[in-house]
Amino acid sequence: MKTILQLLACYLALWGQSLQAQNKTELNQGWKCSPVSAIKEKGTDISVPSYSLDKWMPATVPGTVLTTLLNNKKVPDPFYGMNNKNIPDIYQTGREHYTYWFVKDFNEKYPENGQQIWLHFRGVNYGCDIYLNGHKLNSQTHYGMFLRQTYNITTFLRKDGHNRLAVLVWPPDPVGNPNGGQGGDGTIARNNTHQYVAGWDWIQPIRDRNTGIWDKVTLQKTLAVKIKDPHVITLVPGIRNPIGPQDPVLIKVSATLENPTSSTVDGILQYTLADQKISKKVRLSPHSNLWINFDDLTLKSPKLWWPNGYGPQNLYPLQLKFLINGTIVSDAENVTVGIREIQATTNPETHSKQIAVNGQKIFIKGGNWIISDAMLRLSDERYDAEVRFHRDMNLNLIRVWGGALIERPEFYAACDKYGLLVFQDFGFSGDCNGRWTDPKKLEDQWTRRTYPGDHALFLESASDQIKMIRNHPSLAIWCGGNEIAPPADILHALKDSILPKLDGTRWFVNYSNADDMSLNTIGDNGDGPYGVQQINTFWGHRTWPFNSEIGSVGVGDYESLTRFMPKENLIAPEFSPETGHKVDSVWQYHRYIGYDASIAPYGNVKDIKDFCMKAQLVNYDQYRALIEGFSSHMWEWYTGVMIWKTQNPWTALRGQMYDYYLDPNACLYGLRKGSEPLHVMYNPIDGMVMIANNTFEAKQDLMLIAKAYDSTGKDTLISQMIVEIGPSMCKKYYSTKKLIDQMAKDKGAFLSLRLLNMKKEVLSENLYWFANEQGQYSGIQQLHPAKIELEAKQIGKDKIEVVLSNPDKRSFAFFNRISLVNPQTHERILPAFYSDNYVTILPGEQKKVIVEYCPQDNQNTPEISVSGWNVNEMIVPLSK
Repeated sequence: MKTILQLLACYLALWGQSLQAQNKTELNQGWKCSPVSAIKEKGTDISVPSYSLDKWMPATVPGTVLTTLLNNKKVPDPFYGMNNKNIPDIYQTGREHYTYWFVKDFNEKYPENGQQIWLHFRGVNYGCDIYLNGHKLNSQTHYGMFLRQTYNITTFLRKDGHNRLAVLVWPPDPVGNPNGGQGGDGTIARNNTHQYVAGWDWIQPIRDRNTGIWDKVTLQKTLAVKIKDPHVITLVPGIRNPIGPQDPVLIKVSATLENPTSSTVDGILQYTLADQKISKKVRLSPHSNLWINFDDLTLKSPKLWWPNGYGPQNLYPLQLKFLINGTIVSDAENVTVGIREIQATTNPETHSKQIAVNGQKIFIKGGNWIISDAMLRLSDERYDAEVRFHRDMNLNLIRVWGGALIERPEFYAACDKYGLLVFQDFGFSGDCNGRWTDPKKLEDQWTRRTYPGDHALFLESASDQIKMIRNHPSLAIWCGGNEIAPPADILHALKDSILPKLDGTRWFVNYSNADDMSLNTIGDNGDGPYGVQQINTFWGHRTWPFNSEIGSVGVGDYESLTRFMPKENLIAPEFSPETGHKVDSVWQYHRYIGYDASIAPYGNVKDIKDFCMKAQLVNYDQYRALIEGFSSHMWEWYTGVMIWKTQNPWTALRGQMYDYYLDPNACLYGLRKGSEPLHVMYNPIDGMVMIANNTFEAKQDLMLIAKAYDSTGKDTLISQMIVEIGPSMCKKYYSTKKLIDQMAKDKGAFLSLRLLNMKKEVLSENLYWFANEQGQYSGIQQLHPAKIELEAKQIGKDKIEVVLSNPDKRSFAFFNRISLVNPQTHERILPAFYSDNYVTILPGEQKKVIVEYCPQDNQNTPEISVSGWNVNEMIVPLSK
């Protein structure tokens, strides 16, 4: 022991101070690759630095074979037009076509003075053999997309510091026949991999099945002891409120320590949280792993973490260190802690699960998430933008669907930041795993119920992924699978041993629409519906009490379509009740879901731009009505709802609040409006004016104002009254149906609802439009052209204030899209975040919108564009 301490004393004096900033390096540049068919040599030869890579192709890591081929212009963009059909599919080519070598040269001096060097792979799909400097690191081939790998490479590094890493990556086996079924013929699910890559009703097949080193590769430096899998549990007793003083909470911290050396190591494991330092003396035997559990910490006056809309997302940094002999830092890990506790009970009224955070019940308004990018081109920035959109929609939960993957830690970090609870499926789906008979599937239900082929590998992978993400406060619910539970042995292992041991703090539901979550007492067949609905349906048709999937349409506007559609395919779909849909081939390939007769009431479609504009009106109305309808029955019919779906990982034409390029459509803003924490709304069935209060505070001295308008801007005051509403409830006030029906009989009508405080500040406002007696929006079709005044002012480095004024007291400025645009091209700058959009300015009024964006280097000052139903496009520069 003395010898090791003497060596460590000679080591860099600043090691402990700079360790956390320097001990991990991502190997994300300078990779090269080659198809295995072009290489005859073995991995022991290829991984020697003297082996020539002159003819090898630059590789994208993290990434997939298909991403690398795309980046080298060997294949066309599979997200554009019909290009994907022209890329060879692995089912026809055979697996060797997409089997590749990936090689990376890196500099790392041979370690001295007890330093250890570790190589981490966070995800390889599907099998791989790993070589370093002529040595094979894994004694057996690694299998499984969702199983991390770590190798101590200390003794394999070269004395001269010039090293080469070579990885041979095989695709899944079987690759699955992409025959048009959900998950193709289903056999992709024999692997421990994601299922959508063989095709689904919202995506075409991914041709290489995402073969590659798809997640991060990192080098880590430690001394004799490494910290692994830290675990932080927060217990918050009682019923808490976001404001006011807080009673103490309990913090439980543990971690595993590894000593790979041949000597015993003494030291101290310590963590710091909220200016408190907790330590524990440790002795590690040679070549050992030791789990360390700290004494519980009672934290006084904590700042709690709350879901979006209910309170702040307070986060604490926790630093964990191991100090050899109590003085020299061997390793350090940082964990971000959100202090909260998740509870789940059954609501006796709805017979569905009711989720609580810190003792307070939360009405779940969620969205279904597939994955950020279908080709696994994942980034912190994209995760942040997408989760921020969900925050901006006033949602409080994201469900990660089971046919994809357990998401990456960076996704959860964004959810922690923005207050989105996460409902995380494991990797099963009713389609591939045998819930239904299906002629598209190769094997029968009994066989598919046993998928995947290697249950032990699945459980090992699940355990590893649980450790990877369990510290995130946003993670709220584990789910066995999408619409089906895992096979019995896997289910019981997860429920009875793995999750209690590795987590034990979250609710587990067997599958996404299980009775334990959402007891079906109404005879409905299952999730959904998924298409365009009559607005009254969302309010009046009772569905599952905690609906995990219900959704509607989602086509973007014209500019969105031009990003992935050839000009000749920009053809508006046609529909008639007699003949159905007439749809262009590219629209069909990109999984268009029809708007049916919902466009026609806005007038005959003139061209593709006109169709897209009218589609946005439908989009807005559909998703506002969906979330309002569920909110109107909170705790009576429902404890929550999850929209299918809020995003697309490729250029699909259904179920999305924003497109693949992060451009929002009107779905996002209709949903944002209907999901306001405090929201005034109108029930189209009985005309009842209602308020939904999704906060923990009672609201008093509210002024509720209802006005009706005709298409000329003439207003009629319906009611102005002082109201109040209790916390976490929906309340009815009065009906305006007779008056609205009478006003709308000829040319339709508008209803403006506003909720103000005693300072006359608007807390919630909502504008509805109504068809005439024949079901036509004739008043909207006959709106007079409006000339608005537009001002845009830079109020921060990344923030713009837009003010739209309508001085004309005879007309609405109806349904205006605001866009941040490039001053030269007038193309939209993406992503950008708008406090509101698709806004209507009432006669004689103005509206203020805040736009936030991420400035780019050398980017010219952007401009603001506005255009609407009866407003010609205006583009203005920013004023200072």
